[in-house]
Parts: sequence; structure tokens; C-alpha cells
Amino acid sequence: MSSGNNSYGDIHRYEPARESTAAAIAIVLLTVVEIVFVGMFSYGLATGWGFDEFGNMFLGGLLAVIFVDLAFILLLYRKEFLPDVMVVKKRRRKWEDLYIREEDMYGTDSTGDAWESVKRAVYPYYKK
Repeated sequence: MSSGNNSYGDIHRYEPARESTAAAIAIVLLTVVEIVFVGMFSYGLATGWGFDEFGNMFLGGLLAVIFVDLAFILLLYRKEFLPDVMVVKKRRRKWEDLYIREEDMYGTDSTGDAWESVKRAVYPYYKK
């Protein structure tokens, strides 16, 4: 759904999330698997698996599996439970990158107000 209003900060497009039950069940199951792997990793650290050459590689593999599982949980959550929102943003012009006003883009008077120049230097997007 698209809106015709284009003022800054308005929502341009909003598509609600699907919120499927299958995704919720998958997230719960992946969370249980995550807890099991974290428990195995913690047990391995507590019992000293890291001092053995193969135990250290096994702990590294467990840590990799933990982060990959967490990535899938976050991917499913973002895809299924967060809405797709596009917000209208302000387009920056070339002279705003130089921290000057539009009317000053061809140069400023060297004897201008020094306090205004300091304010613009401290806060680049200072408005009158």
C-alpha cells in the first residue's frame, strides 16, 4: 500500500508481516537446537576439551554451528515477523556535503558573521 504524501518521515510503503505458524515452529525448534549446542560448548569448555588438539577443533566447529543456527533464527524472524516499511527520507544535495547553505554554494563573504560559521561547523545541518 502506497501513500501519496511525500513529506519527510512519512511511511511511503507498508506491507505487514506474514507471521506464519510454520516459521514460528521452526524458530522454536532452532532455538532448542541452539540451547543444546551452547550447552555442549559450555560443557566442553568446563571439562577442558580445548587443551586437546581435536577437542579444540571440535569446540571451534560447535561455535561455528552456534552462530550459523543463530543466523537462521534471525533470518526467519526478520523475514516472517517484521513488516516491510519504506520511509520517505530527505535527499541530500551536493552542497550539503560541504557543510554550507544553498545560497552560499558559490562562496561566502570573508567578513561574514563568525558566530554563524562556528555554529555551522559544529552542527553541519544548522538551519536559520
